[in-house]
Amino acid sequence: MEASRRTRLSPDERRAQLLALGVGALASGPLEDLTLESLALSAGVSRGLVSYYFGTKDGLHRDVVRTACGAMLHATAPDEELLPLDRLHDTLTRLVRFVRDHRLTFYSLVRGAASGDPEVRELIEETRTVQTGWLVSAFLELGTRDSETLRIALRAWVAFAEQTLVDGALHSELSSEEIVLFLDRSAKALVGAV
Repeated sequence: MEASRRTRLSPDERRAQLLALGVGALASGPLEDLTLESLALSAGVSRGLVSYYFGTKDGLHRDVVRTACGAMLHATAPDEELLPLDRLHDTLTRLVRFVRDHRLTFYSLVRGAASGDPEVRELIEETRTVQTGWLVSAFLELGTRDSETLRIALRAWVAFAEQTLVDGALHSELSSEEIVLFLDRSAKALVGAV
């Protein structure tokens, strides 16, 4: 019987592996529970190696949050080939699916805004800014007049949508279709009120 052999990973492969494990850790606990030690144990490597790639616990948290936010934005990016209202509905459908498929990771990201690290909070705010930009673009394409009020309202809607997803997609029996329809209608109603 041949002994199992450890595969030596390139630095880029090792970093990617550690990030994947770090993002995966969000599915079982809050961001603040992720430490250099816990990640090293999960990866079967030394704490020093994890420290080499991320420096400190805060550095680890920043890179894990950046990776998780990037994955969410990638999974929910608007399909520019669709008409604006279809694009909005499609993006919301994929967002609800992402939240349901990555429940605790999403919850950790949304609650990451309460992190003690200002850079983690900034990464989450940057994600919200991208999402707000997608909404603004869709409604401007529909002929809505651009204004500061519109942008403030849509940024506020992103926070509203996050809470709706936490309560509706994570803590209720509502169907995905019901949540998408509610979010879709609420965004349109908000823009109508502006």
